[in-house]
Amino acid sequence: MISLLQRHPKRLTALVAALLLGGGGGAFAVASLGPDAADLPVHQISEAVQPLALQDQADALDIHTFNLFRTETTRSSDTAATLLQRLGVDDAAAVAFLRSDALASKALLGKAGRVVNAEASDSHALRQLSVRWNPGNDSVFERLVVEKTAQGFRSRIEEAALQNTSRLAGGTIRSSLFAATDEANIPDAVATQIAEIFSGDIDFHRALRKGDHFSVVYETAEADGQVLRTGRVLSAEFYSNGKTYQAMWFAEPGQKGSYYTLDGQSLRRSFLASPVEFSRITSGFSMRFHPILKQWKAHLGVDYAGAIGTPVRTVGDGVVEFAGAQNGYGNVIIIKHNSHNETVYAHLSQINVRVGQTVSQGDHIGAVGMTGWATGPHLHFEFRVNGVHQDPLTVARQNDSQPVSPAAKAAFNQLSSVMRQQLAAATSIQQASAD
Repeated sequence: MISLLQRHPKRLTALVAALLLGGGGGAFAVASLGPDAADLPVHQISEAVQPLALQDQADALDIHTFNLFRTETTRSSDTAATLLQRLGVDDAAAVAFLRSDALASKALLGKAGRVVNAEASDSHALRQLSVRWNPGNDSVFERLVVEKTAQGFRSRIEEAALQNTSRLAGGTIRSSLFAATDEANIPDAVATQIAEIFSGDIDFHRALRKGDHFSVVYETAEADGQVLRTGRVLSAEFYSNGKTYQAMWFAEPGQKGSYYTLDGQSLRRSFLASPVEFSRITSGFSMRFHPILKQWKAHLGVDYAGAIGTPVRTVGDGVVEFAGAQNGYGNVIIIKHNSHNETVYAHLSQINVRVGQTVSQGDHIGAVGMTGWATGPHLHFEFRVNGVHQDPLTVARQNDSQPVSPAAKAAFNQLSSVMRQQLAAATSIQQASAD
């Protein structure tokens, strides 16, 4: 062994090192080089700790109170109990008071569409209730206030001034104009005006596309920040089928106001595009299979769908030439607009004008019905030029418009500049909501 070590010292040294590193290395890796833990000295330290004031916090929470607020809209079928239940109020005394109080009953029960604000305690007891409405006066509103006092519930009616202001809004077409305005919380009265303003340029029955969008600025009358009534559309912009249409309301001194493009061209035409506000066309100016005669026949007018009683308006200024029953037309009105133009309104359920009466564009002259040769309620509308039937939709779009007069141009341009800024802001709102 000694001779072997003398002859191969380096090889044996390397072999021993390998054995140490490979075989015994694991033991060296985990072995502790320090003293045994059981032999270490132990020291005990004690220190006083102040407890958290949890009980104080719990006591504070027990005595803390908060108010609950909720808003609901009245229904014609409401009782005091059902209304308070929808408002999240559970208070038998409040129900009894609303049932017996004359002011509360008059302002709340049986009055659909009024917005009610309620304040309740954290135990759902009524503290205060208020509702606002317009009594028919353009400048004031009335407010019912019901309050809980130390002596029980008390009610009073207050009168305050309406605030006339304007609102900006916008929407994107996904299916229809009214669906888009509903989604954007725009009142139906405003949506109808938008359709009327652009009816000469946009066919709202057939031409709207998904992704078309609009912006609008309209008047409101508000009570304590709540809209009680909407007024006129002040300006509007509609993007449809790759084109942008704009309009604003302007009244020249001493004249009736109307809508103009923002560069001053009047949108008021001699004839409206439709005698029924935003109604669906069921039969156009074309050949059709007559539902009663059971044969193909030229349809020399346009039929508009509508429930019986739907108002019918004259499409232009004129004089009533005929008002009464006439064969297959049933109850019919014929209006002479000038020496060569006349319009016909047939199958009416009501006639509200008389022969010789002067009417203005937009006046309600009757109501949709199904008199004469009619298989269902609708309005049959004709446009005749020198006695020859013309497509009413084509005639309406061919009317020439008049620009703002030179005398009013400066005032118009000043207002137009403001409207452009407001429409830009409304467009930003529409784009933000779309995103």
